[in-house]
Amino acid sequence: MPIDPALALALLFVVNLVAFTAQGIDKVLAERGLRRISEGTLVMLALPLATPGMWLGMRFFRHKTRKLGFLVLAVGVSVINASMVSALIWAFQRGWFHFE
Repeated sequence: MPIDPALALALLFVVNLVAFTAQGIDKVLAERGLRRISEGTLVMLALPLATPGMWLGMRFFRHKTRKLGFLVLAVGVSVINASMVSALIWAFQRGWFHFE
């Protein structure tokens, strides 16, 4: 199956930007005492290969970096992302996917 590299990179950028931005939005909501984005939603936003965006958002906004429960979830989703990347590399090596 041919994959357009520009489209793949654009999609990766967008999902990482969304995960990053969600951390910032949740931080602002927390500071203002408003209804927050659930931890489950923050983690799910990182699932489509967006853990770099999630971790950068956590560090940049200094958000959820001391909350052990969330950190455990973040590490778990990072392991899932690493597995997905490994599976994609394996599929490319087998010729199941290729760049146009």
